[in-house]
Amino acid sequence: MTQVANDPATQTPEEEPQPSFILYQDGARYGETLDRLAFWVHNLLIPVYAREISSGAPWCSQWWRHPEAVAQLHGLSMAWQELTGASSNLTGPAVWHRDFLGPVMTSLRDPSGPFAGCKPGSHRDKPAPPVEPLTF
Repeated sequence: MTQVANDPATQTPEEEPQPSFILYQDGARYGETLDRLAFWVHNLLIPVYAREISSGAPWCSQWWRHPEAVAQLHGLSMAWQELTGASSNLTGPAVWHRDFLGPVMTSLRDPSGPFAGCKPGSHRDKPAPPVEPLTF
């Protein structure tokens, strides 16, 4: 029997590309991505860019328990990889600081942001606001 190149019966299914953004991941893949993110946050972001914690600029030492923080920090780390890697152009780091670092840290550390009510060594869960069912 001769195989036909475009015959679906003879082709092996190609793997679908996996989403890279952390909110689309689950299980072991989510855990691995969160581990890499925590390494980046704890070894680069916090030592270099963290400022004093205050009521006007809160930070949660258990940031990974805040889905919004995980999403924003993951996006920030992805932009870091793209804009500061070996193949990035010379203005990449400046672009990262201007377009990504400032806005994300301002959002996360806003007094009414995801870390509102958290204090050093004390995480505070925040319930999501209620959502009404969609009706027509």
